[in-house]
Amino acid sequence: MADGPLATRPARGTRPSNRRELIVAAAADLFYRNGYASVSMSNIADAVAMGPSALYRHFRNKETLLATVVGNAVAELEDALAAALDDSSGTAAVTLASLSLRNRAAGVLWQREGRYLSVETRSELRVRARAVGNRIAALIRRQRPEVDETQAELLAWSALAVAQSISYHRLQLPAAEFAATLTALVDASIAVEIPRLEASPANESRPALRSSTRRETILTEAAILFGEQGYSNVSMEDIGNAVGATGPSLYNHFVGKSDILIAVMMRGAEWLQMDLNRSLSRATDPRDALIRLLESYATFVFDNPHLMQLLSTELLELSEADQERTRSAQLAYISEWVHLLNQVHPEWDTTRARIRIQAVHTMMSHIALTPHLRRFGNADSVVMDIGAALLEVA
Repeated sequence: MADGPLATRPARGTRPSNRRELIVAAAADLFYRNGYASVSMSNIADAVAMGPSALYRHFRNKETLLATVVGNAVAELEDALAAALDDSSGTAAVTLASLSLRNRAAGVLWQREGRYLSVETRSELRVRARAVGNRIAALIRRQRPEVDETQAELLAWSALAVAQSISYHRLQLPAAEFAATLTALVDASIAVEIPRLEASPANESRPALRSSTRRETILTEAAILFGEQGYSNVSMEDIGNAVGATGPSLYNHFVGKSDILIAVMMRGAEWLQMDLNRSLSRATDPRDALIRLLESYATFVFDNPHLMQLLSTELLELSEADQERTRSAQLAYISEWVHLLNQVHPEWDTTRARIRIQAVHTMMSHIALTPHLRRFGNADSVVMDIGAALLEVA
C-alpha cells in the first residue's frame, strides 16, 4: 500500500477491472489512518466511488475485508522472505527494510487492527506469523551461523519490529537515504552479540501482587481487556466481571468507559515521564542518561505490556481533545530522548534521531508483547543491548 490515500480514485459508475484490488487498497489506507472501529463499509465504498451494495458483492462484511487486508500484508512478507531464502545473497535487513518502506502501513494493520478479527482468523494468522519469524531467523542464521535457534528467533522478531517501526510514525527522509537508514538499523539489530536466552519457570509471572483498592483494580483489569480485545470490543459489564463488580458500580469511580481509557493512558505517560526524570537526575552525561533510559523503558514495557499496547493502538478511540493531550505527553517524552541523542550524535538532526528512537521503542514494546519471547528471563536485558546498538551509545 502507498503512503498516501488511494492514488487513482475511479470515476463513479465505472467498473475498473481491478476493482477488488482498489477496494482492498482503500480499506487498508482507511484502517491505517482512522482505525478499523471508526471506518464503515460506506466510507470504503465512497473511497472507490461505488455504492455500498456493490461493495458487499465483493466482501460480505467489514471483518472479511480486514482479514483480506491483513492477510495480504502477511502474504507479501511471506513471499519476500521466501525469495530472499532462495537467493544465496538475500539478507534479512534488505528484505525487511524494503518491504516496510513499500507497505508502510503493514505493522499497524497487523498489530493494531488484527485484534478485531475472529478467533479462528487470528489463530491462523498467528501460525503464519510464527512461520514468518522462522524464515527471518533462517536468514539470520545464514548470516550469523554462531547463534542458536532461540537467539536467532529473538533477533528475528527484533529485526521485524525495527523495520515496521516506520508504520507508527510519519517521519520522512529522501527515499534513498530512508532505505539506507532503515536497512542499517535492521542490520544493526541483527548484529548485536547477545547471551544465551534463559527460559523462566512456566508459572512465573509479574507483577504477582496488585492493589487492593477498587479504582486501581479497575484500571489494571481494563488495561488488560482493552489491550487484548480492543477498546471498542470491551463493555463496562466486561470490566465489572473482571473486577468482581456489577457494571453500574463502576460509575462510582468513572463517568464512563472512555474515562477509564484516558486515565490508563495518561497514567502510562506519567509513569514514563517520572522514570525519565529519575534517569536524568542520576545520569553523569547524555550518553549515560540514554543508557539509563533504555533500562527504564525496557523495565516498563516488560512490566506493563498491556499498557504499552494501549499507548500504541487505542489513541484513535479518544476524543480529539484527549488525543491531543496524549500525543503532547508522548511527544514531550520522545523529545527528551531526541535532545539527549542529539548531544551524543550531533550529526543526526531531529528527524534522524527520532527515527532511531521510534525503532528502539517499537522493538522493545513488540518483544514485550510477544508471549513466546517474554518467557526468556533475560529478554529485557537483550532488548536493552539492541536499543543501545540502534542509538549507537553502547
